[in-house]
Amino acid sequence: MRVVLAEDLFLLRDGLVRMLEAYGFEIAAAVESGPELGRALAELAPDVAVVDVRLPPTHTDEGLQCALAARRARPGLPVLVLSQHVEQLYARELLADGTGGVGYLLKDRVFDAEQFVDAVRRVAAGGTAMDPQVIQQLLSRRSAGDQPLARLTPREREVLELMAQGRSNAGIAAQLVVTERAIAKHTSNIFAKLGLEVSDDDNRRVLAVLAHLDRDR
Repeated sequence: MRVVLAEDLFLLRDGLVRMLEAYGFEIAAAVESGPELGRALAELAPDVAVVDVRLPPTHTDEGLQCALAARRARPGLPVLVLSQHVEQLYARELLADGTGGVGYLLKDRVFDAEQFVDAVRRVAAGGTAMDPQVIQQLLSRRSAGDQPLARLTPREREVLELMAQGRSNAGIAAQLVVTERAIAKHTSNIFAKLGLEVSDDDNRRVLAVLAHLDRDR
């Protein structure tokens, strides 16, 4: 699996390169600036891009904008964004086309190599990998005055958060130590209360939930 990596801090970039290579990824390019990232994505056609939001020369959202431009040129290009903070605008822009193959992780909450590598692989396969804090902020943003979310039970909110992170029913059941049948019942109730179409496709249901949480109030 070929990866284009963009990170301006040398030690972090070098560490990510070594870690990904140790798990069998091929690093097609490891760059430190927006212009370099734009060229690498256009010329190398990687299987997945792992991109820091803030890159030189602007140190604002250079990395994200390069990734979005690359996805417009090549719809569905898998992109995993790394950020220091939860920026809901960045999450919205990344999810806007609804095609999947996207992830948003906070750098200081990537606890181990396997967790990170699993997120890269999930995004490369067209799935979604969202940091729990991003989901929690979207939920909080939608909760005030939002009747459908207010109707969810505490357990259903737990399931919703895990669902929106990209977990399957089996994964949610393992996390909450309950049966898959119980999770299937919860997800059915959640979709009914949110007015969403029920889907057994993990990625489609993630995108549906995120679209609901992120729509304008």
